[in-house]
Amino acid sequence: MSSYFELSAEQQAIRELARDFGRDRLAPFALDWDREHVFPTDTLREAAALGMAAIFVREASGGAGLTRFDGVLIFEALAMGCPTIAAYLSIHNMCAGLIDAFGTERQIDAWLPRLATMEALSSYCLTESGSGSDAAALRTQARRSGDHYVLNGAKQFISGAGAGGADHLYVVMARTGEPGPQGISAFVVEGGAPGLSFGALERKMGWNAQPTRAVIFDDCRVPAENLIGREGDGFKIAMAALDGGRLNIAACSLGGAQSAFDHTLRYMASRKAFGRALDEFQALQFRLADMATQLEVSRTFLWRAAAALDVKAPDATTLCAMAKRVVTDAGFTVANEALQLHGGYGYLSEYGVEKIVRDLRVHQILEGTNEIMRVIIARSLLK
Repeated sequence: MSSYFELSAEQQAIRELARDFGRDRLAPFALDWDREHVFPTDTLREAAALGMAAIFVREASGGAGLTRFDGVLIFEALAMGCPTIAAYLSIHNMCAGLIDAFGTERQIDAWLPRLATMEALSSYCLTESGSGSDAAALRTQARRSGDHYVLNGAKQFISGAGAGGADHLYVVMARTGEPGPQGISAFVVEGGAPGLSFGALERKMGWNAQPTRAVIFDDCRVPAENLIGREGDGFKIAMAALDGGRLNIAACSLGGAQSAFDHTLRYMASRKAFGRALDEFQALQFRLADMATQLEVSRTFLWRAAAALDVKAPDATTLCAMAKRVVTDAGFTVANEALQLHGGYGYLSEYGVEKIVRDLRVHQILEGTNEIMRVIIARSLLK
């Protein structure tokens, strides 16, 4: 990337590939999937065939070996087709990247080929009902028993949970030791593990095209070789994954908001009021100008944070938190403004804008709420 933020030919090709897939394979079906609560696993596997399920996994491990900067280009482009499906792919890639970064050779060989093709789906299991933002207070227990760990507890708000049956992999943070972050370890729990079950499907405001359930462990037996890293490494592993996850979900907000903005430009050119097209009214032109500026500022800063994470800059975690906060707030604001500029039509599902508003609202909550992003930023300033 040049100092003028000019994308290389390879980056442009990556973005165009994702944009074409989003336009052709996601956008035409997104409203139906949302209305009918369909999780399109066949379409996800089509994306996997293009390398979009193991974006950050090293080529030696069977992945695409792309950068975080490449990733934000991909997720923005996919989200222009459907933020919900782009966001699930973000979570799946977070799990695959975590296993590649911290797993043993045996774990990589056993799981990554299936994750790369999405023969196996994956879910990231950190949040609990009593410890959302305070992740270090999680209570799910993992007790060593011979050559297994026995897990007891439950994870809440888990995207994709239960969808893949026995071929689903759950990256689970559980307590193996003392209270606090030092007592947390990371495991991969396979979908057919005894003692693993799921809560009912959650009824949600948005993200209806991906299932969300509680994941429940009742004396769930997990082979000891499924421990990722060492005992006590889990919180560090979880937080390392979240830096990239925050960039990805910000990119999904940006893509959804860009799509809503594009819809609005077309609508305002064709809709007339008082004998003039809506885009001829200066007051409305100013609102479009502000929306376009928010999108461009968000994109520029997101690229900055992704580049910092790629080079492991000392302030990368802070920049990722800043980007997540700024971009998801701006994305929702732009989408909501797009709905307003559509008038009553924006409230109708067939125009697609209200779905984007519903989908983007949760981006301000997950991967760490935007309030917690402010805590991370403030701590970095004041330490």
